[in-house]
Amino acid sequence: MSTTTVGAPLTNSLTAGKLPKHTSLAVLAASWLVAGAVFLMLQLSGASEDFNIAGTLVFGTVLYGIAIYLLSYFVEGVRKAKDRLVTALVTAAFVVALLPLASLVVTTVTNGLPAFLTPTFFTSSQRNVVGAGGGALHAVVGTLLITGLAGIISVPIGLLAAIYLTEYGRGRLARGITFFVDVMTGIPSIVAGLFAFALFSLLFDDPGIRFGFGGAIALCVLMIPVVVRSSEEMLKLVPNELREAAYALGVPKWLTIVKVVLPTSIAGIITGVMISISRVIGETAPLLIISGFTASMNYNLFSERMMTLPVFVYNQYANQGTDAQAYIDRAWAGALTLILIVMVLNGLARLIAKIFSPKLGR
Repeated sequence: MSTTTVGAPLTNSLTAGKLPKHTSLAVLAASWLVAGAVFLMLQLSGASEDFNIAGTLVFGTVLYGIAIYLLSYFVEGVRKAKDRLVTALVTAAFVVALLPLASLVVTTVTNGLPAFLTPTFFTSSQRNVVGAGGGALHAVVGTLLITGLAGIISVPIGLLAAIYLTEYGRGRLARGITFFVDVMTGIPSIVAGLFAFALFSLLFDDPGIRFGFGGAIALCVLMIPVVVRSSEEMLKLVPNELREAAYALGVPKWLTIVKVVLPTSIAGIITGVMISISRVIGETAPLLIISGFTASMNYNLFSERMMTLPVFVYNQYANQGTDAQAYIDRAWAGALTLILIVMVLNGLARLIAKIFSPKLGR
């Protein structure tokens, strides 16, 4: 028969030996500091020319995983130590995945900001400019016009195709459409450019044809499959109970799709549309083939060559003039402008999705 001492504190085995709340953050910060000190010593000793930020983060995160496991093992036990180790591995994977993106953004901003902030970059074109000066207004306008037209053509076609596959499609036709959409999703972008060039060369009997509308059609070939697949997956996530409830009230199928299915999945559909736009807005090869490049302004999609930002960046870097640094600076500034356009479009998409998504009450 066991006895319990009156007034003795009871020990909870589930909370005994628990590390303080912010131990993980403190260990992570200490690990990064140690890794930074190591790379700083390497730089000072001459073994490395520059301070390696990426190496500091990766090495520090690995060191954090080892340190937090050992610390948790001796204080909290093996079970909690394994849990913290898995958390550390997830954190390390996140840091490794984020490093290329962070490095790209920092490098682009650092190299592109000087030319980006020049007064003429968004107010003039490259017409009659052979050295420093000029701007990318013609490329920005061309990118917005061609990508906008491609979106106007692609989004309705892709969305209607997704609605057909989800709500109506059965049998061989639906399977054939799905198969060809999957095939088109993986085609190289240059094939889309060659397709558009061959199509309009045959239609207009002009082997040297170059115009913005052809570039928009080439981007449509790349954009439509992404819109179809993303919209189809979002429509499939709508519960069938919602459709059946509408049918039980006597609502026609087309009205159920418009009033129930589409509003429920609008946030995901808009996200898929933005992914497709981000997929095509940076394409260079198809636009270089069918839209060409020019140093002058062109607002007409159906006549003459039209410059776009990806082609502008390529042209500035590949065809450097006497003042090579000016061309490289403009190329970086064009890349920075392209990134900012994608960021703005994604921000607008999130705002639109938040406004039009159904408000769910409790």
